[in-house]
Formats: sequence, C-alpha cells, structure tokens
Amino acid sequence: MGAASPTRNRRSLAHQARYALRHPRKVPAHVRRAARDALLRLRYGHDHIAYYRAVMASDAARSAEAAVGHNPSRDRWTQIGRMQFDYLVRHGLKPEHRMLEIGCGNLRAGRLFIDYLESGHYYGIDISPDILIAAQDTLVREDLQAKLPHLTLTDDLTFAFLPDGHFDVVHAHSVFSHSPPHVIEECFAHVGRVLAPGGFFDFTFDRTEGTEHQVLHEDFYYRTRTLVELAAKHGLSARFMDDWEALPHRQSKMRVTAMPEPARDVGTGS
Repeated sequence: MGAASPTRNRRSLAHQARYALRHPRKVPAHVRRAARDALLRLRYGHDHIAYYRAVMASDAARSAEAAVGHNPSRDRWTQIGRMQFDYLVRHGLKPEHRMLEIGCGNLRAGRLFIDYLESGHYYGIDISPDILIAAQDTLVREDLQAKLPHLTLTDDLTFAFLPDGHFDVVHAHSVFSHSPPHVIEECFAHVGRVLAPGGFFDFTFDRTEGTEHQVLHEDFYYRTRTLVELAAKHGLSARFMDDWEALPHRQSKMRVTAMPEPARDVGTGS
C-alpha cells in the first residue's frame, strides 16, 4: 500500500469500470458490499450509526482484523497499529497523558497505547459491540488487564458521558473515512470540551482534491479545506500533517487544537 495521495472520484462510472478491468477478482466482493449497502440503507434509513454498526457486525463475523481496515492479513493489522503508535509517540504522546481513542476497534493500535500509557489512562470508544468483544480478546492475548483500560460502547460523538478537559490526546484512525459530514461536525462540536489545555486531536481521513463524494454509504472522501473550515466553525484550529504522507497508508492525517482565546483589552481606569 503506497503513501497517501488525493483520491479521484471512486463513485464515477468511469473509475468503477477501470477498476473492474484492472482488478476483476475484486468485483464479486464489491457486488456483495453493494447488496449489503442497499439492504442496510433500506433498514436503517438516515441513521448512520445504526447502519455502520451493522456493517461492523457483518465484517467482524468474518474476521475482526478484516473489520478493522478491510484487510484479512494479521501482519498488515500489526503493521498499521505499530505505524499509528510510533507516529503519535514521535508527535507528542507521553506515558502520563490521558488518551481517548475514537473508534478503538479491536485495539489494533490501542494495545500499544495501553501498554505505553500509565495505568487507567487509555479510554477507547466504539459504536460496535462486536468489535469491542474482540478488543477484550486482544487485552487477554496481550496480557494488558492490569493496565485497567476503559472500553465503552457509544452511539454518538457528543462525548456527553466524559468529563470536561480530561484528555491530553484524542485519536481517531479510519473513523472520518467512514463518516458523513454531520457525524464529523458532531465530533468537532464536542471534542474541544473534553480536551485538556494544550491537548490535541489527531484523525485520518480519505482525501480528495476534486469533488467530495462517497462510495456506497461506507467510504467518504473530503477535501482538506472542508475539514479545516468545519473545525474552525467550532473554535478549533486544524493543520495538515505533511510527514504522515510519506508513510505506507492511503489516508491523510490532520491535527486539531483549540484556538487561542482572543486577547482582552485591559483598561487603565482613572
């Protein structure tokens, strides 16, 4: 898998035709995904959380590793987890930090974060009960029970059950790539409340420089500017993480921090 790069419109018929000609063996899998998409959209309508929870249940029934990244390779699962961990440690994560991982999955990177952080400092949330059960299996396999990680099921990104100013680091890998705009905006509207002073929120997304689009109701492609502007709307400053682009992953990465408070004029009185 190559480094991140802007994606063409994968929804266009021209792209789909070219892809089918180049990868004929992948066509049956796409047809199955399309059939599942049609069924789930009929069942859940505009409830994206319920829709994607059902997608995760379907994928996890086949393989927990495949459900987290659509790749059945255990080696690739391990490689991507290590890449996330190494990058975040190089870019500010400290053992004493309190970390919230949105979409923690079966702890592909979370197992490394849990081991690195002080006991009780990792909090993972996910919309999928199936994948959280797989996360518990990972904890047992990696002998991490004594680190007392928190694993919690959620059905939105308001973080209403979490305390103000608690987390030094918030992390979301391959979450916004599966999220429509209103879900991302919900996250931006509330993540600033749970960030500690000086804290940051790192997330990946599927980047396009052309028309923003989606493939089925599972994969969403955004322009960098769109996410920067959406973050600013909620008092957050977002910057593109250029050095992530050199790593073997097709998504791009951004970091969000709280905008500084405007300076107040102090009168001299009389």
